[in-house]
Amino acid sequence: MAGSNFVDYVKIFCRSGAGGNGSMHFRREKFVEFGGPDGGDGGWGGSIILKGNSQFWTLLHLKYKRHHFAEDGQCGSGARCTGRDGQSIIIEVPLGTVARDVESGEIVGEVTEDGQELVLLEGGRPGLGNWHFRTATNQAPRYATPGQPRKEGWYVLELKVLADVGLVGFPNAGKSTLLSVVSAAKPKIADYAFTTLEPNLGIVSVRDGRSFVMADIPGIIEGAHEGRGIGHRFLRHIERNSLLLFMIPADSMDIAADYEVLLNELRLYNPELLDKQRVLAITKSDMLDEEMIEQMKREVPKELPHVFISSVSGYNVSQLKDMLWRLLNE
Repeated sequence: MAGSNFVDYVKIFCRSGAGGNGSMHFRREKFVEFGGPDGGDGGWGGSIILKGNSQFWTLLHLKYKRHHFAEDGQCGSGARCTGRDGQSIIIEVPLGTVARDVESGEIVGEVTEDGQELVLLEGGRPGLGNWHFRTATNQAPRYATPGQPRKEGWYVLELKVLADVGLVGFPNAGKSTLLSVVSAAKPKIADYAFTTLEPNLGIVSVRDGRSFVMADIPGIIEGAHEGRGIGHRFLRHIERNSLLLFMIPADSMDIAADYEVLLNELRLYNPELLDKQRVLAITKSDMLDEEMIEQMKREVPKELPHVFISSVSGYNVSQLKDMLWRLLNE
């Protein structure tokens, strides 16, 4: 993937700002005999915040900027003056970004909406000035509280593509060809395995000006759930798709067996993927006649909506789009 502009995984180091210390100060003015305490509070430390931006589609802008440091809060001062808050760091990310703590492995949160903010590290709480601690029996407190220290840590940001329909299939099953036919996307198409090394998105237009988003995902192979091929790098993108379109070419030796292999890889990676609506498209059907199509229909799992298509000739492509739109809106 050298030279690619699509980056869906980065590791960054973040550090929030420390809270400013409270002030221990007494009012000293001419003709004011007993001024009393007037130490102000410190300022809040800056936070590290992720913010969703629908105009971003990759984490490329973070690939070469790994360190993000927020500003410390300023200390308080006399006359009950509060210190200035530290400036927060706002990191804009594409929708579908998941933040994970490297040390604990726990998911901090995910950004799925434009303008949504997720606080990775909260800035330090400010210290209180001695003005807060005055009492009837302690009218001259000579102490103030310090601000909370900085927080820091390594975080992994993973992008999971947001799409209505995700294409699932073996390498060279015709996924990129279909996307190029039904949308304006221009994915790389060639006659060798793993031509697609990164997800491609396309807007598919249907009747009456309606549309949905389709994602072409790199091909799956047996053992992908263990990371074989580029398994882990693309399987996470399937998690955000509303509907999965399985694509198996018509020259397959056993359509049902190939479908089970694909389904099993999803099951082993994340069993929740099986809860998604599924459709089967038998591609490259322009090489079949009606008799062969009828014979192959017997091999398709009966409970699975299916359609025979050819992206090259356009055979049943419109029927496939209508089927996907109907299922998405059920």
